[in-house]
Amino acid sequence: MHVAEIGMEQAEDIQILERARNDERVCVTLDHDFHTHLAAAGHRRPSVVLLRVQGLLGAQGQADLIQSVCLQCENALSEGAAVSADRENILVRRLPLR
Repeated sequence: MHVAEIGMEQAEDIQILERARNDERVCVTLDHDFHTHLAAAGHRRPSVVLLRVQGLLGAQGQADLIQSVCLQCENALSEGAAVSADRENILVRRLPLR
């Protein structure tokens, strides 16, 4: 689901994170600020996947990377994690971030 589908395309990052936590969803983003907001909030949810390849993969490449990350990190994402991924590496940090 994209933020535009739920009328949040103009929402602040913190509002998007709150909505994801309330709806028990994982955020996928190209915005590095989401991990910063997670650290500041100190919450265990929502999990956030940061894609560090914006514009390089195209829509299908991004979808494939997201699917790969979700499969490889399923347990961590369900427990609460900040994940950073590019085409070669996946870094998983458990929440809350310190």
